[in-house]
Amino acid sequence: MEIAKLGEFGLIDRLTKDIKPQNESTRYGVGDDCAVLHYPDSEVLITTDMLMEGVHFDLTYIDLEHLGWKSAMVNISDIFAMNGIPRQMTVSLALSKRFSVEDLEAFYSGLRMACNKWNVDIVGGDTTSSYTGLAISITCIGEARKEDIVYRNGAKETDLICVSGDLGAAYMGLQLLEREKAVYYQMVDEAKKKGRPIPDFQPDFAGKEYLLQRQLKTEARGDIIQRLREANIRPTSMMDISDGLSSELMHICKQSHVGCRVFEKQIPIDYQTAVMAEELNMNVTTCALNGGEDYELLFTVPIGDHEKIEAMEDVKLIGHITKESLGHILVTRDDQEFELKAQGWQPL
Repeated sequence: MEIAKLGEFGLIDRLTKDIKPQNESTRYGVGDDCAVLHYPDSEVLITTDMLMEGVHFDLTYIDLEHLGWKSAMVNISDIFAMNGIPRQMTVSLALSKRFSVEDLEAFYSGLRMACNKWNVDIVGGDTTSSYTGLAISITCIGEARKEDIVYRNGAKETDLICVSGDLGAAYMGLQLLEREKAVYYQMVDEAKKKGRPIPDFQPDFAGKEYLLQRQLKTEARGDIIQRLREANIRPTSMMDISDGLSSELMHICKQSHVGCRVFEKQIPIDYQTAVMAEELNMNVTTCALNGGEDYELLFTVPIGDHEKIEAMEDVKLIGHITKESLGHILVTRDDQEFELKAQGWQPL
């Protein structure tokens, strides 16, 4: 069905008609000029992300349902990175005529699955036309008690540097998808040159399912936030890893006016990530430091929480905070020291 058949308001009604608020703070959602939210005793957290076709995603290898899921999760992740609780979301889309109503329903299916996982209410947004492809703008609203909010600027000397999960897998998943896309287009070009029909193409993803999952089905680590609360650990600083570990760690150091010392052998890397890096003749540590899109949590904790962190599942201690004058050091597996550089994703 063409979107024009429904019109803007018909489309909004179709996509949102059965959305029911799950949070007491949602007083009024979709259907008026503004959503109405109520937070009497909490600080309000607001984050916005834009995703542009051809820059942040490629519809050659991500379907719209996964794109909806990922679009929601990357915003929810920002709320968790402040030690907050995500509550509401607005969704704005710019669409070209090549998208159908069914395409948008698939996008909203993924979006709503992600929101339902973390009890987030979709409360509004906007739709408009586009001449250049699909553009997605999402704003996520959360809450936290003033004393619970964790900023980037709170790291102190001797604090421990921790990460959740493993790093580099999402970047390796992207490299895998780009490789198979290049193979496919090469086959298409050769077939056209020889006047032959385009052959069936089956990408080679065997044994690399985890890499695809990390790239296409991003997970916000609210589970780690919950474990930290249960262990009575309050991070002194925190970020989610969207642009690469090195870039995010440098943000924390710059805003906290500290240095850092990170140990290569402590950086968590999945086996499939290492195998893929070797296939592509890439340094796996470089991929883990700079790849981006892992959306794991990077945080610092007081040294007194060492035993609690060591006992925590899916959290790895990778280094410690130092004086600013000591710089930002990566200690390699053979105990050489190099200046850590921010070489992650640059949006502009």
